[in-house]
Amino acid sequence: MKKRIIFTIVGLLVLIGVLGGIKSLQILRMSAQGKQFVPPPETVTAFEVHPDSWESLLTSVGSLEAVQGVMVTAELKGKVEDIGFKPGAMVRAGDLLVQQDISSETAQLRASEASAALAKITLERIRKLLTEKTVSQSQYDNADAQYKQAEAQLDTIRSAISKKTIRAPFAGRLGIRLINLGQILNEGDAIVSLQSLDPIFVNFSLPQQQLAQIQPGLTVRVTTDVLPGRVIEGKITAINPAVDAATRNIRVQATAANPQERLRPGMFVNVAVVLPTKEKVLPIPATAVLYAPYSDSVFVVEEKKSEKNSRPGKIVRQQFLRLGEKRGDFIAVSSGLKEGETIVSTGVFKLRNGQAVVVDNTLAPEFKIMPETKDN
Repeated sequence: MKKRIIFTIVGLLVLIGVLGGIKSLQILRMSAQGKQFVPPPETVTAFEVHPDSWESLLTSVGSLEAVQGVMVTAELKGKVEDIGFKPGAMVRAGDLLVQQDISSETAQLRASEASAALAKITLERIRKLLTEKTVSQSQYDNADAQYKQAEAQLDTIRSAISKKTIRAPFAGRLGIRLINLGQILNEGDAIVSLQSLDPIFVNFSLPQQQLAQIQPGLTVRVTTDVLPGRVIEGKITAINPAVDAATRNIRVQATAANPQERLRPGMFVNVAVVLPTKEKVLPIPATAVLYAPYSDSVFVVEEKKSEKNSRPGKIVRQQFLRLGEKRGDFIAVSSGLKEGETIVSTGVFKLRNGQAVVVDNTLAPEFKIMPETKDN
């Protein structure tokens, strides 16, 4: 009985040893196969790096201001009798906007005109008598003073009537009406905003270090989210003679055409001043960059070095670099790449250093400096 048990135990141990050896051989074989396994090459699109010349730009953030802009207000106290404009309408210089009550001034005007006419007749009569030496010089001087006083009173009343007849000081577009018929306006009460929108001023600031690079007449490109995809060009028309002591910035003003009046005073805009000189850069597609907190990099496509039992092909090498300005689909490389090198242009997130690749540019996107937004 004991011998049977012993033989059984020995048999089990032998069986376990055999199974363990077989499993060890399988693991060793799989490990060897894993070391020899070569992943299939990844299909990528490639871009050959070539130098280019970009326009030199000075960028800033600006705001728009009307060439002529004012809040039309009442100069004298009076009741609104007539409103001669529609909110939002275009008006010409001299168009009637508001007529205040001038009934009292009209009556005073007639009385003053009569007094002035009488003073003028009296002055002419005394001047004739003075030549005949029948009146004294003092009488003539007194008549002359009364005539001038009557004319001054007449001008005062006419001025009051003119101030209560409120007209557009210049051509432009009106805003929202702020008054009503029958309303009593006091001095300084707002009536309506009047803005001249075409052309329009673009005000922005640049650091004092860039003052020597700008001058009146340089082209300015204006972009805004109000007009996505559109670039509006203008010209620098004025440079402030003083630098802001707090910010050390110089204020610059450009003038841009605004025929459709899509740009309005107070808007925020992006401004780029086009300098006459061009800058040499090494641009690459922005999609070719693998962005990382420690450093940005690209994958350079290289020919695989000849080895035994290996097929010829291409591999990628991760190259760290320093980036510069971005324009459209491209970004400039400050250092890290050389002219003529070929880099992976899309899908860099799925690559690793030394990976085999196959270049296929049939589906490569078209990269542009000034891409246009199109509806799908």
